[in-house]
Amino acid sequence: MSSNRHILTAVAWPYTNGPRHIGHVSGFGVPSDVFSRFQRMSGNHVLMVSGTDEHGTPIQVLADQEGVSARELADRYNRIIAEDLVALGLSYDLFTRTTTGNHYSVVQQLFTTLYDNGYVFTRTTKGAISPSTGRTLPDRYIEGTCPICGFDGARGDQCDNCGNQLDPIDLVAPRSRINGETPEFVDTEHFMLDLPAFADVLTEWLKGKEGDWRPNVLKFSLNLVEDLQPRAVTRDLTWGVPIPLDGWSENAAKRIYVWFDAVIGYLSASIEWARRIGEPEAWRRWWQGEDNESFYFMGKDNIVFHSVIWPSILLGVSGRGDRAGDVGPLGALNVPTEVVSSEFLTMEGQKFSSSRRVVIYVRDFLERYSADALRYYIMAAGPENQDTDFTWAEFVRRNNDELVAAWGNLVNRSVSMAAKNLGEIPAAGELLDEDRKVLEASREAFATVGARLERSQFKAALQEAMRTVAEANKYISDQAPWALKKTDPERMATVLHVALQLVSDANTLLTPFLPESANKVYAMLGGTGTWTGMPRIETGHDTIGGSEEKVDYPVITGDYADNAARWESVPIVPGTPLSRPTPLFTKLDPSVVDEELARLADGTE
Repeated sequence: MSSNRHILTAVAWPYTNGPRHIGHVSGFGVPSDVFSRFQRMSGNHVLMVSGTDEHGTPIQVLADQEGVSARELADRYNRIIAEDLVALGLSYDLFTRTTTGNHYSVVQQLFTTLYDNGYVFTRTTKGAISPSTGRTLPDRYIEGTCPICGFDGARGDQCDNCGNQLDPIDLVAPRSRINGETPEFVDTEHFMLDLPAFADVLTEWLKGKEGDWRPNVLKFSLNLVEDLQPRAVTRDLTWGVPIPLDGWSENAAKRIYVWFDAVIGYLSASIEWARRIGEPEAWRRWWQGEDNESFYFMGKDNIVFHSVIWPSILLGVSGRGDRAGDVGPLGALNVPTEVVSSEFLTMEGQKFSSSRRVVIYVRDFLERYSADALRYYIMAAGPENQDTDFTWAEFVRRNNDELVAAWGNLVNRSVSMAAKNLGEIPAAGELLDEDRKVLEASREAFATVGARLERSQFKAALQEAMRTVAEANKYISDQAPWALKKTDPERMATVLHVALQLVSDANTLLTPFLPESANKVYAMLGGTGTWTGMPRIETGHDTIGGSEEKVDYPVITGDYADNAARWESVPIVPGTPLSRPTPLFTKLDPSVVDEELARLADGTE
């Protein structure tokens, strides 16, 4: 496909009820960053946005348990999560939060437009409350037996076994996850999103994605559309976005439901980004018209929100449901180009669980191992198309055999030999057939790997990139330049020139996957300036949580567009000075496996 496209990378919003673990970032984090970095290198205009999801009763429940306010809890984990995602190298153009005044305003505009167009209406429903406290119980804090598939452990909003949406009152033998008591269901009035009004247009849109979307995502989404029901967009709670209608905005006990406001964050973050760069209307380049595309990244438990609910909201505010309607004040908005969902990552055969301490948090992982080592594992062995299991033994093996012995070895021995014997990148003499053949294969890899990355086939793309590394290592072994120093120094220089070109090409191919080490290799080859940009934390300034005073808060951003990295083979420059390199990756002792398994058994993570 052509370059110069406008591509929105919309990344699922991590919830601020605790730090994120490696299972989380394998779904929403690393895949979205690999995709975005590749698209930028291809010359496209990328806007990668997300933030922390901070509303809802679960936040309030946890805050009460810790003796702090919901705002204080959200502030704490917003910063922790932002710091961890920066450490992992995720190149957000803006990572913000759902408690900003900007977000509140955008959510309320879309809610009002849907209401005016007839897609949001009131209905008296049964709401769950705790008999012992009188408080509303959030759907996810109620569990029981699924009435559809019989799974014992279904949540009040969705069954993780069959994937169907549920209401708590539908569960068989419902119980509170907080204290185990049986909830009471009382009449309460709420606003509902009329999802059935979008069934026809959703079906037509989804069927048009056959061959483009991952089959599991498309099949699941089409099944959901067959039986759409109105879904509540408000809840009896105090922590959330106020309802922007007369007679409701003053009610401090009712708020817009967290699932509704969180998906709107993709739009509100884009608007906040545009204001930050001093071009308030710039967000429209990624949201309106036919010359842009949007890709949404998440774990499979969030498919319904991105392939059914968020598209319905976008269609409704654009006047494109069964009732038509007027286009809202922000204009007609595009539905997703693709929903890129990953499956689940388990750990040593068990489901990740913070409460059972079957978990390793991103921060703890990165205190002991490099970010690129984790990124590599997630992309090479992660849950792209099926649930996969993280094991420490496999992590150590891939680090040692693939990163250290294959890629790191290629870089270190190529640069070391050239630096030691020549001190610079040598010019190539006459090329032999074996030289031309390996160089041609290296150049051709850009099209092959790029085609895989364009389709979010990350595992296959990484395998192809590492195949070029293996071919380069074989070339060096076959040509044995160390043996040519005295017998044929001109041939040695030519072989080392080819080897360094292969290193440069492979580094470019691996840059989306391994950005931190890619910058190091670029410098080893004599590059100056920035090869590929890394994220940083800056300061945002807005009201938070409905307060009137503007305050500072952390946001992730970065400078990525004007870096040196481009998706092509760039000829190395003879005469560029070289110095002896340092090892690119650290070989791990096999004892790491026992140490980490002991930590897991002790629950120290």
